[in-house]
Amino acid sequence: MQRVPSYISRSVAGSYDNEAVAIFALIFTFYLYIKTLNTGSLFYATLNAISYFYMVCSWGGYTFIINLIPMHVLLCIVTGRYSSRLYIAYAPLVVLGTLLASLVPVVGFNAVMTSEHFASFLVFIIIHVVALVYYIKGILSPKMFKVAVTFVVSIGLVVCGAALAVLIALVASSPTKGWSGRSLSLLDPTYASKYIPIIASVSEHQPPTWPSYFMDINVLAFLVPAGIIACFLPLSDASSFVILYIVTSVYFSGVMVRLMLVLAPAACIMSGIALSAAFDVFTRSIKFQLPGATENFERDAGETSSNSVVAQNDVAKTEKNEDAVKERPSKKNRKKEKENVEKPSVKSQIKKKLLILPLEASIIAIFLLVLLGAFYVVHCVWAAAEAYSAPSIVLTSHSHDGLHVFDDFREAYAWLSHNTEVDDKVASWWDYGYQTTAMANRTVIVDNNTWNNTHIATVGTAMSSPEKAAWEIFNSLDVKYVLVVFGGLVGYPSDDINKFLWMVRIGGGVFPHIKEPDYLRDGQYRIDSQATPTMLNCLMYKLSYYRFVETDGKAFDRVRRTEIGKKYFKLTHFEEVFTTHHWMVRIYKLKPLKNRIRGRAKKSKSKASSTTSTKRIGMKKKNPWH
Repeated sequence: MQRVPSYISRSVAGSYDNEAVAIFALIFTFYLYIKTLNTGSLFYATLNAISYFYMVCSWGGYTFIINLIPMHVLLCIVTGRYSSRLYIAYAPLVVLGTLLASLVPVVGFNAVMTSEHFASFLVFIIIHVVALVYYIKGILSPKMFKVAVTFVVSIGLVVCGAALAVLIALVASSPTKGWSGRSLSLLDPTYASKYIPIIASVSEHQPPTWPSYFMDINVLAFLVPAGIIACFLPLSDASSFVILYIVTSVYFSGVMVRLMLVLAPAACIMSGIALSAAFDVFTRSIKFQLPGATENFERDAGETSSNSVVAQNDVAKTEKNEDAVKERPSKKNRKKEKENVEKPSVKSQIKKKLLILPLEASIIAIFLLVLLGAFYVVHCVWAAAEAYSAPSIVLTSHSHDGLHVFDDFREAYAWLSHNTEVDDKVASWWDYGYQTTAMANRTVIVDNNTWNNTHIATVGTAMSSPEKAAWEIFNSLDVKYVLVVFGGLVGYPSDDINKFLWMVRIGGGVFPHIKEPDYLRDGQYRIDSQATPTMLNCLMYKLSYYRFVETDGKAFDRVRRTEIGKKYFKLTHFEEVFTTHHWMVRIYKLKPLKNRIRGRAKKSKSKASSTTSTKRIGMKKKNPWH
């Protein structure tokens, strides 16, 4: 499990996240649930609730547990697999687990007030109704049982109806019906892009591609279907839970690439089951065909056959004890003859049961499985070294002339640290907020932990607005510097121009005058000569492409693979103060008000002063976001 790239991405040094702890808590909770389901022990049930509390403390994905386990319990009830062990495994988890979860400050009363937890309470009521029905069935006659079941079911329906009415009343006032935005994004993949673009804008929240599956789980993707088939032979409470786990995790990973982290342990479990079943068949096939192995199998088969015969005739022997004593010698002879007759048939049955394969095929198959495992380990080590162990702030690129290192981010943050005042504020898109705070020691407007959607929308609106309107917005936020990331010169695709439409969508969600169609030409996002005037005049375009034509004379964007539409322009409200060596990070400073006034046509001092005072008064009264 610890070799899976999905897990490594959250646990390596420099990228350690709470999911590294949470995945252990997730799997340990599932393990204790299955352990309780198999043993019916209250001790393991208590440990299961404590493990669930540990999961709640570590990650918000604990709602996956409190919905998956009720789904499995309901599946067992519907398929007629209810037992006291199932009740012991589930009831303490809901009661004790919910009480412990409510102690976590971040969760609090959300453990009983949000829709993510309602399924567990509904199944909790259902399992008690079923338990009461089974209890009544054991103490009443069949006729009285029918009457009692009718009464219990009626009362249960009334209680469930009342509970549903209360739940509906609690969530009716919420526009999302008590569900969080991320939960709705998982249930409806189109929800975030329609209503919460700030969630959809995160790269981790995008749907994965097929190469993502091959990168993260690699050969496990081919072993998972075999593991699912093995779980049906035979189907038990534990194996049905594992099947439900893999099915739900595959769905959620298909909605959000970040949840490949949840699929990884399920894929490992299923692959382990498949490999275990395969090795069992191949090794027993080899063992059965080794010299001297046939006699052992025949002896075991004979003992099994005689035991079964004795078990079947045990009642008859008890009833005819006296006759059996008298006829013992002749019966022994008949037993020996019967064993000699039955040995070939028992041996053939064992062969069919164990799926005996040819010796050479079994040896080759085992060798190929070992080779497959070794190949998977090599892939995981490579992924850990190349994809997840490199620092995200220092970028590298391999080409025909060797290794290239792009240290532009550290170069820009060092410049901010040494050339700006300590109390200066820096505006950028929220992706770079943590880095700017940690490495440049400067205050940022938004960062990776900003929960206020209006705050992020304000920065998005400024980036989407013309230069003058953007200056007014940033000036009202007391911003001194604006930082943009640009990859058009070196071909860095994760730059602000590629992220710009999300700024437009997030800004337009709060400020209606920002409209996405204004930045699109015939539904296409363009920065070339066919780009819209709104796009060519917005602040993000100007800060990214200012003086870009000086690099090669053509202003060819290597990421968008086209020449830009507006090559020659000047900045009137911002001034460039620093651009890194590869042009990946560009820093601009807001011009003070008096500098912008001097750049205009010459006027009389009195007229200029009156105009300046009028503008200052107007700026105080005017809301720059409308």
